[in-house]
Amino acid sequence: MATARDWLAGTRPRTLPAAVVPVLIGSGVAAGYGKFSPWRAALALVVALALQVGVNFANDYSDGVRGSDSAERRVGPVRLVGSRLAEPRQVKLAAFGCFCLACCAGVVLAAVTSWWLVLGGSLAVLAAWFYTGGSRPYGYRGLGEVAVFVFFGVAAVAGTAFVQMGNLSWLGLAASVPAGLLSCALLMINNLRDIRSDSESGKRTLAVRIGDARSRVAYLAFVLVPFALGAAIAFERPFALLMLLALPLTLAPVRAVRGGASGPALIATLGQTGRLQLAFGLAFTVGLAIHG
Repeated sequence: MATARDWLAGTRPRTLPAAVVPVLIGSGVAAGYGKFSPWRAALALVVALALQVGVNFANDYSDGVRGSDSAERRVGPVRLVGSRLAEPRQVKLAAFGCFCLACCAGVVLAAVTSWWLVLGGSLAVLAAWFYTGGSRPYGYRGLGEVAVFVFFGVAAVAGTAFVQMGNLSWLGLAASVPAGLLSCALLMINNLRDIRSDSESGKRTLAVRIGDARSRVAYLAFVLVPFALGAAIAFERPFALLMLLALPLTLAPVRAVRGGASGPALIATLGQTGRLQLAFGLAFTVGLAIHG
């Protein structure tokens, strides 16, 4: 039987910056226009975190019942279903519970801004489930990074800014790109770590499709390009350059990836990538909030 600690591990805490950072950046955009709303930002954070934890539980369930994430193959943290710590039905209900929470918070935001958010939220929930769920999961066809960029980059940042400002802004869209790329970096390092086990189980992630060497190049691009884009945005928001404070945090993960670290050796790199993403997000948020 799974313990509370097992369930906490099942949320995959190292991936949670992918949910937090876009909301921070979107709120920074809104603050820069003088339209920051604490309670709307808080609800947007609930939506993002609930979706992230929900997709983690959904992946645990779907991979577990398929047998593609068994304890024998698993390289990363223990999975609840694959390791038989929890019944598949329990993990599936946990995923749906998270999706329900995200929908409830999203409906409140839609009621005070635009009902079009319901459509966007519905697409996000469907994307979360069908990443590894259903008969033809798109995550098994190398499209995971595309979905992450769209939903934990563009939609999350621009959407967070929108619910506070009441309109879309070019800055919200521009700032969403670095956030999306860093979320892709988090997924890429995860899939690079699992490239061997995923290949053996027939899970054709982008890392499996393009191979080890190109996956490492892609990861480096996902990590470093956001700094170049942040510098470009600084022409409009000069204090956006504060995100350069996070640059030293690229050294350890970049060194590990360029040095050929693989398998369990990349578990630490996943955590380092999450910390980099969070540090970048915090500094970038402050910079975007200062209009000067």
